[in-house]
Amino acid sequence: MLRHARVLDVVAGGYREDHDVLVRAGRITEVGPGLAAHDVPAVDLTGRTLLPGFIDCHVHLLAVTADLASLHTTSPMYVAAQAAVLMREMLARGFTTVRDNAGADYGLAQAQADGLLPGPRVFFCGRALSQTGGHGDSRRRGQHAIDAHPGCPVTTRVVDGVDAIRQAAREELRNGAHHIKIMVSGGVASPTDAVDATQYSLDEIRAVVEEAQAVGKYVSAHAYPGAAISRAVRCGVRSIEHGNLLDQVSLELMVEHGTFLTPTLTTYWALKAEGPQWGLPPESHAKVDAVLDAGLDALRLAHQAGVKLCYGTDCLGGMQRHQLREFAIRAQVQPAIEVIRAATVNAAELLGQTGQLGVIAEGAHADLVVVDGDPLADVSALVAADGNQPAVIQAGKVVSGTLKPDGGR
Repeated sequence: MLRHARVLDVVAGGYREDHDVLVRAGRITEVGPGLAAHDVPAVDLTGRTLLPGFIDCHVHLLAVTADLASLHTTSPMYVAAQAAVLMREMLARGFTTVRDNAGADYGLAQAQADGLLPGPRVFFCGRALSQTGGHGDSRRRGQHAIDAHPGCPVTTRVVDGVDAIRQAAREELRNGAHHIKIMVSGGVASPTDAVDATQYSLDEIRAVVEEAQAVGKYVSAHAYPGAAISRAVRCGVRSIEHGNLLDQVSLELMVEHGTFLTPTLTTYWALKAEGPQWGLPPESHAKVDAVLDAGLDALRLAHQAGVKLCYGTDCLGGMQRHQLREFAIRAQVQPAIEVIRAATVNAAELLGQTGQLGVIAEGAHADLVVVDGDPLADVSALVAADGNQPAVIQAGKVVSGTLKPDGGR
């Protein structure tokens, strides 16, 4: 039992003062003032704020370096060990759920679910799909082959043509992918394409969407320019990643189709400042400026247009320690409650977990974050100086920080 907390109702957009939260078997069973439950220990949270656990909708748990091409020759055991550290650190920041948007597979998700790896719940897409020369093709110019053994801890697979992309999508779905990700524009961390290039034919995009929808799943698309976003949305893609170079046409289409947008502003700041030291190749670092300044403007336009926004960071290697910085960056152009909604209730809707994650309500998973201060008045209350929240609760258990039943701190 958590008593006397200032509980944030992310749907209503305000606090429930002096409220109790009763948890049984990992679920929230009751929320309200003065609850009675003498068979469970109680923790006094007077003066503290209670939020739903955060959801990061764009992480790469296997991206232990910004030099993604090097993963082809790195031991999968070593990458998994590094990923375990990243997951534990994410959990300490308050991220109780993540959507891995290229790289993680059923094994990593199962290890977390079975309690072998402390970390966020993992919703994964497996390997993202890229065309030859596309954002996910990590070969340098003149390199004709790359080790694509299934055991390699890589984040993408290169496939071309409708039949091949159907088979690739089916393979990821067979392995339990919660969604499929495709690259429909150029990107920063790829060596041979321009950021504003459009990629994959309409028929290829439609084929992937058909395969995902056939089994009740959806497609996420990496896309920067408005033209690429518009093509993806018209083909039925449900979630756009990044969107820094969006335009009015793509904004209107996203609103019309109810498409989600996950900006990832922290990664550009981090890549500009630290990318080379974490392995980002020079040709990729040279492309950061093309999307860095445009990202905040794109977020502002999307917010004003009413696009469904989710929280994402997309940081690579050691830059993943900046995961919480996204709250502060977005607060420059959005009210704090909207930034928090992006990391809770909006993200839960994208994941198909409405009412289960991202809210403090009866029946939801007891994934909770205890913070000091008032994040609605100052969102920096969420950006703890040492990267750790005072306490993080997942499935009803304290998994980071401390909460003492006698009310001590």
